[in-house]
Amino acid sequence: PVLRSLITVRVSQINWCRFCVDINSATLAKRSGSTEKVESLDNWRDSNLYDEEERVVLDYCESMTDSNKHVTDEQIDKLRKFFDDDGITELTGLIAFQNLSSKFNSALDVEPQGFCKIPVAGIEKSEPK
Repeated sequence: PVLRSLITVRVSQINWCRFCVDINSATLAKRSGSTEKVESLDNWRDSNLYDEEERVVLDYCESMTDSNKHVTDEQIDKLRKFFDDDGITELTGLIAFQNLSSKFNSALDVEPQGFCKIPVAGIEKSEPK
């Protein structure tokens, strides 16, 4: 469940969906039992809070989500350390669905509802990076 929440928040940050960041960050904080990962997810590469599996998945997630990147064979090989083919398919489906959801909500400028009571990168109303 924590890994799933990391994915939904990170995709939402990249797609600048303030509503999705809000609701999914609240879920991540609840599932992880802490706000540390919520607060540092925007800079996960520089944080020691994420284990190897989370790093591999977040890297894959970013390549699927950022239009300027693409998934590499090396990334798939790294995923195979943690997931079988069905697991990779399920992971890919989750990332794709969150992309659809967050892009939809972002396009309609769905407002955050205050589910997450802590500051979260990607939730403030300003232009995307």
